[in-house]
Amino acid sequence: MADSAKDTLLPAYLVVGEDALKRQAVLARLRARIAALGDLEFNSDDLDGETAVGADIVTSCNTMPFASDARLVYVRNADRLRKADSDALVDYLTSPSPTTVLALEAEKLAKNTRLYKAVAAVGKTAVIDCAPPKRYELPRQVRAMAVTHGVTFTDGAAAKLVDLVGEDTVRLDAEIRKIALAHRGTGAVTDAEVSELTARTAEVKPWELTDALAARDLRRCLEVLGQVDASPHALIAMCVSRVRELMCAQSMAARGGGAPAVARALKLPDWRVKNHLSWARRYTAAELRRALATARDAEQAMKSGADEDAALRDWVISVTAPAPRR
Repeated sequence: MADSAKDTLLPAYLVVGEDALKRQAVLARLRARIAALGDLEFNSDDLDGETAVGADIVTSCNTMPFASDARLVYVRNADRLRKADSDALVDYLTSPSPTTVLALEAEKLAKNTRLYKAVAAVGKTAVIDCAPPKRYELPRQVRAMAVTHGVTFTDGAAAKLVDLVGEDTVRLDAEIRKIALAHRGTGAVTDAEVSELTARTAEVKPWELTDALAARDLRRCLEVLGQVDASPHALIAMCVSRVRELMCAQSMAARGGGAPAVARALKLPDWRVKNHLSWARRYTAAELRRALATARDAEQAMKSGADEDAALRDWVISVTAPAPRR
């Protein structure tokens, strides 16, 4: 069984991507596989790419295992290796030790670097992609993560947690664990419970305002305005760009075009415009034209000495407020 496990291991792996929780899980599985071959306490080295010397890493890789079939040499922050040290590993990987597994962990490492290419040449599964999920996918992932901690989250609770904590999956997992310990009963965790137990640590991004404006979500717009750290001039410019995009989406929809047509017209990737058509339907063409005209007035007021934050807030309210019933 040990021989079989050893045969499936490659001499090097690159665990790369911004999803820290996924990287942790991959490395834990790799350690477990190597631990099955012998005692890792005597057969592993843990090094940091910020301070490690390439020659020392190579020496560690060429060290024979003690009472085991394999050694593990783990290098965190592999993307921060100095060029000479990275080159030493590239040279080593042309003829790696058959009794060592070199595990390189990096948040980012370009595919055109020599080190990336050297690891990729070791085998088809040598590079393990730990790219983070898209933000819109995170609530679903939060709900799946919650189950592993013995609780369930409503859709609203999952979305609220992402809003408060951000996109770091390690921090999300830690918050889910904390909420699971505090949760009482068998019902699902609600957004109100998440708000009560979780402090905001995520930085609010300016694009969250443009999305809320496009969705005609006045409450969310006001929340973002109270939290975002950006110039009112920059924010209104971004909002105006979004209004123009919605006008384009309305025009494409009138011609029978779908999201691909909107993407082509705006010269944007499809994923950037996946909600534009549904957002555009929340406004009339006249409302979008008025939004552009009043944005000009708001910008002039800002430049004339008016309170910039108040001018932006008033404009956002005028744009997103529900249309009067006829």
